[in-house]
Amino acid sequence: MIRKRLLFSLTLTVGLLVLASPTRAEPDPRDWPYARGPENTGVSREKGLVDSFDLRRGTNVAWKRDDLGGRSTPIVMNGKLYTIVRAEPETSREGEKVVCINAETGKTIWENRFNVWLSDVPDTRVGWSSVLGDPDTGNVYALGVCGYFQCLDGETGKQIWAVPMHERFGLLSTYGGRTNFPVICDDLVIISSIVIGWGDMAKPAHRFVGYDKNTGEVVWFTGTRLLPFDTTYSGAPTVTVLNGQKALVFGSGHGQVWALQPRTGQPIWHYDFSRRGLNVPPLVIGDTIYTGHSEENINTTAMGALVAINGASKGDVTKSGELWKVEEVMMGKAAPLVIGDNLLCCDDRGKIHVINRKTGEAIGRPISLGGTALRSSPLYADGKIFALSTSAFGILKADAKLVKRGRLPSGEEVDASPIASHGSIYLQTTAALYSLRDSEKESSADPLPASPVENAAAEDQMPAHLQVIPAELLTKPRAEHKFRVRLFNSHGQFLKDTEAEFTLSGPGAIASDGAFKADESGKHTATVVTAKVGDLTGRARVRVVPDLPWTFDFEGLDDLPVTWVGARYRHVLRKDGDNTIAVKITTIPKGARSRCWFGHSDLHDYTIQADVRGQLKNDKMPDIGLIAQGYTLDMQGASQRLQIRSWVPQLRMAETIDFKWDPNKWYTMKLQASNEDGKAVLRGKIWPRGEDEPQDWTITAQDETPNTSGSPGLFGNAKDAEVHLDNIQVTAN
Repeated sequence: MIRKRLLFSLTLTVGLLVLASPTRAEPDPRDWPYARGPENTGVSREKGLVDSFDLRRGTNVAWKRDDLGGRSTPIVMNGKLYTIVRAEPETSREGEKVVCINAETGKTIWENRFNVWLSDVPDTRVGWSSVLGDPDTGNVYALGVCGYFQCLDGETGKQIWAVPMHERFGLLSTYGGRTNFPVICDDLVIISSIVIGWGDMAKPAHRFVGYDKNTGEVVWFTGTRLLPFDTTYSGAPTVTVLNGQKALVFGSGHGQVWALQPRTGQPIWHYDFSRRGLNVPPLVIGDTIYTGHSEENINTTAMGALVAINGASKGDVTKSGELWKVEEVMMGKAAPLVIGDNLLCCDDRGKIHVINRKTGEAIGRPISLGGTALRSSPLYADGKIFALSTSAFGILKADAKLVKRGRLPSGEEVDASPIASHGSIYLQTTAALYSLRDSEKESSADPLPASPVENAAAEDQMPAHLQVIPAELLTKPRAEHKFRVRLFNSHGQFLKDTEAEFTLSGPGAIASDGAFKADESGKHTATVVTAKVGDLTGRARVRVVPDLPWTFDFEGLDDLPVTWVGARYRHVLRKDGDNTIAVKITTIPKGARSRCWFGHSDLHDYTIQADVRGQLKNDKMPDIGLIAQGYTLDMQGASQRLQIRSWVPQLRMAETIDFKWDPNKWYTMKLQASNEDGKAVLRGKIWPRGEDEPQDWTITAQDETPNTSGSPGLFGNAKDAEVHLDNIQVTAN
């Protein structure tokens, strides 16, 4: 199921929506289509760039957009600059938007606006990810802070495909706003997050999804180690070639550096580095990876480290792949730079360390930029290093000698990284977007160096991996889909499409050519499709979710329904007298406050009802909520209130009333979502279970910037006490 949005609606279409992209000319080597640049290194081949600038006085500021401040690193492609920022901030209509502007003039060409819903991210962290450009098609990709992932036509902003990854896969959207950067490899666009999914992916993991970049079909879905320590900041992954093999290199949420095969998701190697999540984008030069962190180290209590890893390795390279390591350097956010034999590392305190990249030895004393922190990755262009702390900037020579230092305008900070394209430095601060250019200089650029070359696939024609596509499918009873099988060699290179022997684990039927027909029972079911070619096997996962109405009473089950996203790991089934109930438990590490979803995100105009009970522990009560169409009805135990909302910290359309409810007592909750006259109308009521349902609604809210569709689900905060659930119903209005 692929998603299509007009303005801020959440209207879904069933099937694939694919708009043909025009044929493109050769990519412009002076474009900057990825946050880390055309070489994935933070290095530009541009000449004729500014030697100095002053944002406060406007010196060498070609244009400024006061309405496009944010924290996202912009990109430039085909004469257009793209970024992602807050939309209509501090209003009841606030959301998120991708903006396309003329890179030379700063004038807006188009905007693609969408809502933030069912997320804990504060409004100040909206626009955390970075837009990705695809030079081959001209399309752009953007991940919103709640997990809404879109492919847009770069010329018009028209949506080609989209998917709400929080509802579909269980992407974790936290207070930190830590949405990662998408990256392209061949015909795939790849994105990652901490995911709490369904079935055997119900436990949290840092997981990657490889989509067909043109259609949004899931090609592969894989994860690293279970139960990560953290979500990750936007550590931009790098697609590169290591020892003749295409590789995707990234830092994970559980403190490991990984390399995966980007076409298959299969692991190449990993390196244990930190006790917490890694946020620094790894820098790949040749076969060497440079990265850092500012957390606790694996085997010591020292904080922070830099490391050089031999990327021409396999398996666990924690010992064998370490070229050198320097502890107690707090480089936890900004990516490093390599200039010649020097490795420049920006620590969290606003200082630049110069390291011999071959030995790890420090060269001279750290250079202070000023400011309280450094989150922005530096840029090397035109023989100069452009580095920015939160409130100051420095311009350095290639040998790291500081030649210019200055302050940012009062109230402006920098989280994004500067980029260079076609004679301009582009910089996004929290208050504005700037184009910095010296009008007296003529810009030019050296050619890009040759990209590293893979070993030819013809050298290895032995199949080593079997891929079943689509790897994930959400469908309806009796629906038909065609599965395809591909073979890859040991280096993750495509060999051929092939026939296979198909088998199913679960309901449904599949023909010898991969034609699958979903279960006809009308029940919520899950099926694993296995394809076999010789000794190789691969699998795909299918959820079958019928049309409304639905009823869940948990009788006869050993666990929560397998099709629910984000539910099984956080809930258990338990006997309550003669009844079986679902219990959201208090003992889940970092998962006591969470949401789960039941199925299709194109549902709208429906009502969800459940019997609920909150326990009392240490004089504290939980929060219990129902989700409908992107909105939550929440019984809040500590405050004894009832609230309807869509976006937790911002509460742009929330309605809250006092509502006393007792612990250890069953209630019936009901939430109705309805699209009426261009608005979403939400109506909720609660009454003691077993009593007559009251005629009047207890609470009503309206949203003039509506979520017009969304999956039904549950919200619960069981940090203080358990949440009990039974007799869940979802019906059309």
